[in-house]
Amino acid sequence: MKKTYIYSSLLTIGLFLSTGCTKNFQQLNTDPTAFNSANFDPNFMLTTAQLDYTGSKDFSFDTWRADLIYSSTLIQGFATSIGYWGGDKYLLNPGYTAAYWQSDNGGDGAYSEQVKPIVDMVTTTTGVAKYNNLHQIGRIMKALIFERITDLYGDVPYSQAGNGYYGKILFPVYDKQKDIYTNLISELQDATSKLNPTGDIPTGDAFYHGNISQWQRFGNSLLLRVAMRLSKVDPATAQAVVQTLVGKTMQSNADDAFLLHDPNGGRPTVNRVSQVLLGGPENTYVKWSKTFIDMLKATNDPRLAVISVTNAKIGVPGGDNTPADQKGQPNGYDLSGTPGLDISSAPGYTKIADYSSPSTYMVKLGTPTFIFTYGESELLWADAAERFGINGPAATHYNNGVTAAITYLAEYDPAAAVTAGAAATYLAANPYVAGVTGLQMINTQYWELTNTMMDFYESWSNWRRTGYPVLTPVVYPGNATNGTIPRRFPYPYQEAANNPTNYTAAHNAVPGGDLLSGRVWWDN
Repeated sequence: MKKTYIYSSLLTIGLFLSTGCTKNFQQLNTDPTAFNSANFDPNFMLTTAQLDYTGSKDFSFDTWRADLIYSSTLIQGFATSIGYWGGDKYLLNPGYTAAYWQSDNGGDGAYSEQVKPIVDMVTTTTGVAKYNNLHQIGRIMKALIFERITDLYGDVPYSQAGNGYYGKILFPVYDKQKDIYTNLISELQDATSKLNPTGDIPTGDAFYHGNISQWQRFGNSLLLRVAMRLSKVDPATAQAVVQTLVGKTMQSNADDAFLLHDPNGGRPTVNRVSQVLLGGPENTYVKWSKTFIDMLKATNDPRLAVISVTNAKIGVPGGDNTPADQKGQPNGYDLSGTPGLDISSAPGYTKIADYSSPSTYMVKLGTPTFIFTYGESELLWADAAERFGINGPAATHYNNGVTAAITYLAEYDPAAAVTAGAAATYLAANPYVAGVTGLQMINTQYWELTNTMMDFYESWSNWRRTGYPVLTPVVYPGNATNGTIPRRFPYPYQEAANNPTNYTAAHNAVPGGDLLSGRVWWDN
């Protein structure tokens, strides 16, 4: 599928300039190229929401912090000895765990940079026939955005979110996560069913460029993920929803949803995860985790030579990509110089450069941000087949999912391609085993895939749902979780001032407390 760059000019709409006074004031002082009711195009708001979903634009409160500083390391995809990266040390930095959210009353973060434009777009296209497909895509996009927000925090503003910017609802209620998930399922079912392949073609779509058939498959695949998130807390609902999706989800890697960034567009359009990793000290001190590398090496995974390199800074060509030479960094160490805590104290330590870094294929300013892939969809089907007996056999979906997870790497760069033959050899050497072992294999592969996608939010969420792979927690002095892997992000402290009544009710209702060790509803 062809992808095109998204340029920053798409985000600079709506300027209005006026000058002076004259007898024809209204006519002469209206810029015909500026935003007005006659020329307003809601496609721009879809582009904005999609781009912001990949990483917000403002440096102070970037949503990437939740992905890299916390999710990537606590889930043992990455490891780092940088002190302020608190994820794999289970330290609470309230400014960073709050960065994804911020406040519905203003400030940067998901609510202002993702929720606001998509709520505006959905609202303004309601009932407008010429924007039917755009409207339904907006509803699907809104579900995608809110699934992540509620997975990170639990109960969050949902039904009233995005309306505070015009003085309509300044203090939005925090909807219960159970109710949010009920509505996400309903919205995805309805919106996807109303997409019309012969209808309007949205021009602001940065994922599929208006391909409605692919949006139908995306919407159903997202619904599959939403439903499977309930497999622990509400298996009956999960099973009932999943049963309706047989034959309706992604069909191949050609259906992968990703946004291809413009490497020349500056902060608004480059891949923000790559931009952070290419800078210092991240380019020297962020490494693949020992847990991750060891699992790939143990099964002779063909991805290893493509995604990993030793003796090279991130983004710097060269180094050694020989699979046998890859060496993951253990989690939970720092650069304090304290014996037992400093990375130089880690067993087997030689030098920092000997630890494996992400390859240059994966970390470029123009690297795509992967939103959802066929490999994820097939591995979720494998889980559903093994767990519920739906759409089996599980082994078929497992093999499809693993093959897709290995071969999709060409979407990073054609030079990163791993052949289907290599995937088949891997599967022959590591055949699927049904039962509990199968569930562990499926969800370990899911973790490996989402780690390579740099979607550590999803690695963490699926691990919380399934418990796989089995991870050994880090015990770091002064940690905030009593040495257990975090289960959610605490609410932002500023909500106590911005939305005190609703914040207090949500804060007091978190199972296990409003802490890193508390739990969201579906994780109980």
